[in-house]
Amino acid sequence: MTTIQSPIIREITPLSDKDCFYIADRHKTEFTYPIHNHTEFELNFCEKAAGVRRIVGDSAEVITDYDLVLITGKELEHVWEQHECHSKDIREITIQFSSDLFSKTFINKNQFDSIRRMLEKAQKGLCFPMSAILKVYSMLDTLASEKQGFYAVIKFLTILYELSLFEEEACTLSSSSFAKIDIHSDSRRVQKVQEYINAHYQEEIRLNHLADIVGMTAVSFSRFFKLRTGKNLSDYIIDIRLGFASRLLVDSTMSVAEICYECGFNNLSNFNRIFKKKKGCSPKEFRENYRKKKILV
Repeated sequence: MTTIQSPIIREITPLSDKDCFYIADRHKTEFTYPIHNHTEFELNFCEKAAGVRRIVGDSAEVITDYDLVLITGKELEHVWEQHECHSKDIREITIQFSSDLFSKTFINKNQFDSIRRMLEKAQKGLCFPMSAILKVYSMLDTLASEKQGFYAVIKFLTILYELSLFEEEACTLSSSSFAKIDIHSDSRRVQKVQEYINAHYQEEIRLNHLADIVGMTAVSFSRFFKLRTGKNLSDYIIDIRLGFASRLLVDSTMSVAEICYECGFNNLSNFNRIFKKKKGCSPKEFRENYRKKKILV
């Protein structure tokens, strides 16, 4: 497999080692910044941006007037593209903060349980519902103008806490296999099966074998997996394979056909059909979209 050596532009982040966070509150007529990633965590809010296309990892969605996303994956590519947006008064608030803001001894305290879970989930990108946006809007709206730095930090922590209460409604964006993060489950049985799938996604995976791994019947395990993950087992395996395939489309020069078989699909036309259904574009289009914009920050 040949890895693409993309030209890398490294920028000095505006976030100072002596600051808890950096905030940019700006009005603009269009999005021009290319696809990128960075080590800092990021909370990004867009207003009056209907028609903009948001890409986070292997997720691509056209947003409505309001969009609020938290990204804590250090290698997770993301961009907001102009696409079909015709607004002349887009507002974007970007808050960047370091993982160092939450030391392990601090974030592991009981009072931070919900924030810790949210930050873990956001490694794949986390999109918040309108109800969450309404809850924190007034604080986001005034955060940049807060003159007292200490109170600004308290307000920012309050925003994170309020957002963490929408754990069930918030939607993860990228697949874990594309984002290159380990999967953690509250269920040891589910964890065991997920680890097996991640290690053997290139091979044929049979339900009976997975059920045997955790000592359950096939029917019982199938129900159990759906109950614990919210996904059918077959859909879960497809999503894992598509995540690995998407990553190869971005990072390698392998042909679409080679990637198809490398990631456990045994039929090229079937791979193309499933990819387009799940991602909204063909594998070739997905690769081209990334190739023309990729920058590492």
